[in-house]
Amino acid sequence: MLHIRRFIPTDAVAVAQVVATTLRTTNRQDYTEAYIEHDIQVLTPTFFLEKAQQTHFYVVCDATQIVGTGAIGSYWGSVTEFSLFDIFVLPTYQGRGIGRLIITTLEQDTYFHRAKRVEIPASITALGFYQKMGYQFKAGHNHVDDEQLYRLEKFPQS
Repeated sequence: MLHIRRFIPTDAVAVAQVVATTLRTTNRQDYTEAYIEHDIQVLTPTFFLEKAQQTHFYVVCDATQIVGTGAIGSYWGSVTEFSLFDIFVLPTYQGRGIGRLIITTLEQDTYFHRAKRVEIPASITALGFYQKMGYQFKAGHNHVDDEQLYRLEKFPQS
């Protein structure tokens, strides 16, 4: 039975494993091994413990196993603009609506309701998914940036 809840500190190791597995499996079609391994070195349990202190961080569980993650937090300290972060679903669980559940949960969060604008740094791999969820290229820039990510946005109050 799938359920979504807020991140707790004991989730950090499992979250880092979900992210590493997803990057190595799903994202390898769009990114080099060196790029992926660099991201995995950054996205450690400590990184997620710190991220959870700065954001509203959620995990999706199948019974007790974490199978997906996602967070919403301030966009560079703004109180009117927010960003979505660290949205990952284990490859064996992809295609079951879990990504949609994560986005829906983040869009029901108090931060989203407060937001005039929400940005998401989208991987090449996830671009189509986020576009289906209503996110559009930021300022019409439809190319990847220096981090090899697309910058997408949505205006919740418009």
